[in-house]
Amino acid sequence: MRGLLTGGKADEPRLPSPEVLCNILVELGPVYVKLGQLLSTRPDLLPGKYVEALTALQANVPPVAWNQVESQIKQQLPQSLEEIFSQINTEAVAAGSIAQVHRATLKNGEEVALKVQRPGIEAIVNQDISLIKNLAELVSITDFGKDYDIVALAEEFTTALKAELDFTTEADYTEELRRNLSTSTWFNPEKLVIPKVYWDLTTPNLLVLEWLDGVPLLLSKLSKKQSGKEVEQERGAVTTLLFRTFFQQIYIDGFFHADPHPGNIFYLNDGRVAILDCGMIGRLDPRTQQILTEMLLAIVDLDAQRCSQLTIELAEAGQPVILEHLENDYVRLLRRYYNLSLSQINFSEVFYEVLDISRKNKIRLPGNMGLYAKTLANLEGVARSFNPEVNLLDEIKPLMTDLFRRQLWGNNPTETFLRTALDLKNLSLRSPRQLDLLLERVTSETLKWNIKIAELPQLRRSLDDSANRLSFSILVGSLIMGAAIISSGAQTAQLSVISTILFTVASLLGLWLIFSILRSGRLR
Repeated sequence: MRGLLTGGKADEPRLPSPEVLCNILVELGPVYVKLGQLLSTRPDLLPGKYVEALTALQANVPPVAWNQVESQIKQQLPQSLEEIFSQINTEAVAAGSIAQVHRATLKNGEEVALKVQRPGIEAIVNQDISLIKNLAELVSITDFGKDYDIVALAEEFTTALKAELDFTTEADYTEELRRNLSTSTWFNPEKLVIPKVYWDLTTPNLLVLEWLDGVPLLLSKLSKKQSGKEVEQERGAVTTLLFRTFFQQIYIDGFFHADPHPGNIFYLNDGRVAILDCGMIGRLDPRTQQILTEMLLAIVDLDAQRCSQLTIELAEAGQPVILEHLENDYVRLLRRYYNLSLSQINFSEVFYEVLDISRKNKIRLPGNMGLYAKTLANLEGVARSFNPEVNLLDEIKPLMTDLFRRQLWGNNPTETFLRTALDLKNLSLRSPRQLDLLLERVTSETLKWNIKIAELPQLRRSLDDSANRLSFSILVGSLIMGAAIISSGAQTAQLSVISTILFTVASLLGLWLIFSILRSGRLR
């Protein structure tokens, strides 16, 4: 907190190291662990080393006793447990800060996973949310808080925390991902699984999903510890499937799973790949998708000028940016990659450094940029751990032509063509009238230009200050000269008093002028 309040200045206390920060959050409790995990989705606010540490942050929370969980489940279901389930494993297969998971079998023999909210967690979350908001208001008075609108950021985090308490939201996300990935021209949808949601049993405090038999991808028989031609081919196929699955989510659907860490990607016993835990998602609009695609190509081309322009296009409106400084930062970043082959470039590090450049130049990017960068970084990290020979660009290249075609024409070329033709028609109808109006105003001398220059108000205030100080200087000089003339010719006591008053007023005004100049810090 001291580090935040002092803006992280070199001569002031700084934030603790990433490891110490993680320990603090764990000691504070499960809600702060979740807050740390949410902070890991904002590499546009925190340096990469903090993001990596917070990404791996896990709550050391023991599972709740079965009798409490059983009571929680009974409150959520319309029937008794015996009528719905033939068997429930009372031992939790996983436990987190918000919920824990149990395996169960329905009466019809289907295996399901029961994600049950921890009893009493809602009251704890509401209490900690109040504290987080109060801290945000305290930090908002600092330069850091003003630059990043820390109150709005706290509101965003608390909204996300509350959303995690409603499992129907996660169910909606899971179902939407299932629909989006059920068809594709980039990969075989039959090779990918998103668990089915049992809506008749799902409530805000209980999520019932299809049980999938498998192991985390990095622990599967295809892990890098295994060798052999068939294993290597299958490993390459799975890697390509993962990349194409997420590229479709990000660049085509604009709705993507934002937490592809190793524990959320499973290799199933039947050879399919499953993506689990869809509680954290990101969204991108078509304009942002296009800019991010161009940014990726600009990085590959080591084009610092284009990277700067695209960053400004992404930035929230109304922020003053010194383009020269931004471009110089990109030149220094990309210069490190001039003599490297594409296979040697770690794109996840590049994405984090791009966000770091934006942060240093006080450019506020949309919040979904953090999720985008973190998703690609996690995806590349999992892929490299699973298949060290993988290269992000090699996986993208075969898709670029189709991706640009989709961004140019959309999913329905006929509809896009007709819309463009209609726009051209409207433009052709409006243009003669607008040109005629322009010429009329020019010839009648009634044309007015509304020009807004970003630094003009500051320049005007500076000129006003200079003019005021110059006026005071002239006034002080005039008073001193007048007092001197009166004093030299003074023959009565009254004239001497007037001279003294003039000298006093001139001295006070002079001291005030000197003080104001010193206080402004612009003596030089």
